[in-house]
Amino acid sequence: MKVNLALLLGFVAVIWVVEVVNLFMGHALDQYGNFPRTVQGLRGIALGPFIHGGIGHVLANTPPLLILGGLSAYRGREAFPWASLFIILVGGAGVWAFGRSAFHIGASGLVFGYFGYLVGRGWYDKSIISILVAVAVIVVFGWGMLMGILPTGGIVSWEGHLCGLVAGVLVAGFTRRRSGRSS
Repeated sequence: MKVNLALLLGFVAVIWVVEVVNLFMGHALDQYGNFPRTVQGLRGIALGPFIHGGIGHVLANTPPLLILGGLSAYRGREAFPWASLFIILVGGAGVWAFGRSAFHIGASGLVFGYFGYLVGRGWYDKSIISILVAVAVIVVFGWGMLMGILPTGGIVSWEGHLCGLVAGVLVAGFTRRRSGRSS
């Protein structure tokens, strides 16, 4: 558990450092984001979650990243690092394959992935704790998550949100607790 929280806090620290560096570089690092269906955009699958469009963007992502990431770290003890990597890579690949032609940056795909992971754990595990956590995150974050996956004409990557959410639900299914019963 401590290792998972250290990984999460380290990730958040890195995105803040990258944002400060990017700010001083006039946001030149944005070009390393996920640009769909281009060879250069492939690097953005892994790098995009570390790059943000400004201090406000990082500020908007940090609290839900810490809360949902912290719950995911606690609920998915052994699976957390692999679940996080899966969400980043599979969610990012989804954006690369299906997203609109623009640079997709930010950790919100991972935030939506953690939401999907926690809700998926409630669905797949069917334990009281997993269900209560799923209900709690739906009550607290559900409306914002729903609004975040709807197509918009703005600069927000709803595609990143949707692909992260799907990746989170998928990894919850892959890492679910298996009971002695057949499923």
